[in-house]
Amino acid sequence: MNRKLAARCLAELGNLTRLDIYRLLVRAGPSGLNITDIQTRLDVPASTLAFHLRGLVGAGLVAQEKTGRAVTCRAQYHQIDAVIEFLREHCCEGFESDLPAAVTRRAS
Repeated sequence: MNRKLAARCLAELGNLTRLDIYRLLVRAGPSGLNITDIQTRLDVPASTLAFHLRGLVGAGLVAQEKTGRAVTCRAQYHQIDAVIEFLREHCCEGFESDLPAAVTRRAS
């Protein structure tokens, strides 16, 4: 995952309504929820929900599947896993290798 996409995903989840939507979809599991269920459970107006879902879908955090007139939304676990992996990518490696050679020599 690149920095730009990681930042976009985190920005989308940085909004309380979008965070609530995403957590609700995670709770629903792989079967997801249709838009009407999301709207009812979160008490969000349809136009507001559509706006927030558009952002989550655009960041790859939510997928939508249309069946007839119903639209089912599902959390995309691989995307949030990729964001978390990006954040932990260099965990506990330290900074020694990032220092210029002159600084490393002075420390010795």
